Amino acid sequence: MNMKKKNGYVNRDYRILHQAGDMEYFNVKIKDSDLAIGIDCKSYKDDLQSICYRELARIRGELEDYIAFHPEFKASFVPLKLRPGAPEIASSMSRAASSAGVGPMAAVAGAFAQVIGEKLKSHANEIIVENGGDIYLDSSRRRIIAVFAGKSKFTYKIGINVSPQECPLGICTSSGTVGHSISLGKADAVVVKGMPVAVADAVATRVGNMIKTENDLLKAIDFVKNIQQVRGILAIKNDKMAAWGEIEIVPLTEVNNDESSR
Repeated sequence: MNMKKKNGYVNRDYRILHQAGDMEYFNVKIKDSDLAIGIDCKSYKDDLQSICYRELARIRGELEDYIAFHPEFKASFVPLKLRPGAPEIASSMSRAASSAGVGPMAAVAGAFAQVIGEKLKSHANEIIVENGGDIYLDSSRRRIIAVFAGKSKFTYKIGINVSPQECPLGICTSSGTVGHSISLGKADAVVVKGMPVAVADAVATRVGNMIKTENDLLKAIDFVKNIQQVRGILAIKNDKMAAWGEIEIVPLTEVNNDESSR
């Protein structure tokens, strides 16, 4: 994997800025899976960390076993037909990849985030699972997702409002200028709201691949309009942005610190 050490992103220092005051946070990490998990303070218990670790180990193990049997699944940049015996995690990634026209690994972070988030539903009232910029959110209060877009003037100046009625929801980000994930484009940020989270993740990757210059923003936005699982999108290149769907953009200067989720 192409590790790009930009602005502290590989070390995920940005997480320090993303913690909401009503949540308890912890990290669960296995190999290159590094999840930041937030649970409402009233629901938090120390054993939730071990529950998440075991679930992450389970789905990683299933996916690794399948990739050993079907190595193209990891390498492909286009959708693939599943082989018999594929685990559910691979199936969800494959479905998302087919929706977006990308390889199945483009959906892995979102798929993992949703599995862990759903595992926590019987244990917590408020859940945020962030996996490399891809988020599963299930909240009963308004949350603001801060937008990080590299050197663009919009970085940490704007956020996306998410209402309780939209949850559970995936909010996934792809960038060609920030982070370690492979992108074939040059977008500073593409943020996609949708469900399942794997679909939002895969679509964010596809749209990010399409954006090379500011002139590509509207073309990329048009691509998502017929994908049912996508509820909204924000795309940023340099100092220009384009948005479509259920995207409420708010200035972060108007947001109280205890309302910020990322």
